Amino acid sequence: VMVPPLALIFLVLGTIFIGVATPTEGGAMGSVGALALAIARGRLKFDLLRQATYSTAKLSAFVLFILLGARVFSLTFYGVDGHRWVEELLTSLPGGQTGFLIVVNIMVFVLAFFLDYFELAFIIIPLLGPAADKLGIDLIWFGVILAVNMQTSFMHPPFGFALFFLRSVAPKIPYLDKVTGKRMEPVTTGQIYWGAVPFVCIQLIMVALVILFPQMVTHYKSGGVQLDQGAVQQQFDNLAPSLGDAPPLPLDFGSGK
Repeated sequence: VMVPPLALIFLVLGTIFIGVATPTEGGAMGSVGALALAIARGRLKFDLLRQATYSTAKLSAFVLFILLGARVFSLTFYGVDGHRWVEELLTSLPGGQTGFLIVVNIMVFVLAFFLDYFELAFIIIPLLGPAADKLGIDLIWFGVILAVNMQTSFMHPPFGFALFFLRSVAPKIPYLDKVTGKRMEPVTTGQIYWGAVPFVCIQLIMVALVILFPQMVTHYKSGGVQLDQGAVQQQFDNLAPSLGDAPPLPLDFGSGK
């Protein structure tokens, strides 16, 4: 019973984690896997395929209009120099980097109740990035913090997409379980909302951990290759006899410094 769903999960997440597919390609592989499972079970009907195609087109159009609206808002906001006002406001918060991170994460968490991931990413992030950079915050670390925080938008009542998806597949009337033979009660919307609370708390704990332990994200810096200019100069000096009268090689590698 559990093998087909697990195989479908591996097609999507497993191929992404092992580096075989990108997230977009992983979604396509999941779609192909779902079609294969429907064919294997004899449940692939034309009406079902038409309904899935219609739902996909409607959701894609919904996301596209969100992106267009976000772009129009951003251009208008930047046109009146609103981004400068926001930058000055955020950089003048008490507490420096710590105060900035606390206020920004609370703001994003509250906005996630009313805005989804796409709207937050295309409207809020361009306003927060310059302020974080001005305060000397590592932008990759800051981006990961916001990404983990914005993931709660999928689980926030009343507009969380994950809650809507679960509501669409959860039983609305009593039914007979085919495996156990027991009569199962329907799942209410309130139960779905309350069931999402522990997962929202887990996301908030993860946000706090990423803030308290930035090395979880910034460990890539310590593993970088450090260039010893003295050693490079020594190698150039050793090559000098074979270079003849060639001009000396600059060590700034074209940076102009």
